[in-house]
Amino acid sequence: MTSRPLPDNVAPAYDKYPVTIRKKLLNLRKMIQDTAASISEVGPIEETLKWGQPSFLTSKSKSGTTIRIDQTKEGQGQYALYVHCQTNLLDQFRELYPTEFTYSGNRAILFNEKDDVAENALQHCISLALTYHLKKK
Repeated sequence: MTSRPLPDNVAPAYDKYPVTIRKKLLNLRKMIQDTAASISEVGPIEETLKWGQPSFLTSKSKSGTTIRIDQTKEGQGQYALYVHCQTNLLDQFRELYPTEFTYSGNRAILFNEKDDVAENALQHCISLALTYHLKKK
């Protein structure tokens, strides 16, 4: 699938990133969109900014928790995929993928711009976030 155009309110947020991080974040964006499109219960996702970070919401279906992506505050070639800290998603991710990713507390999966991403594992983590509220019912 091809990525949808960036919403006007979101596009400027990507301009603040160094080129290599921007490319990685746009790849994450596409993976989130593609994963959402592959799960019928999720429906369309809303792309917006939360705290200045590109964010993805299941506004229509309410099936999942918000996913945010950003360069880490430490910078230095690191970026992250964030989920709501009051979910148990990071515990699930750690249990399922103890060595595939680096984690930050109960909030984020961290990536280094030079590392290859375990795409199948990450896609699964994204799908768990996008369907988080469906699993709770």
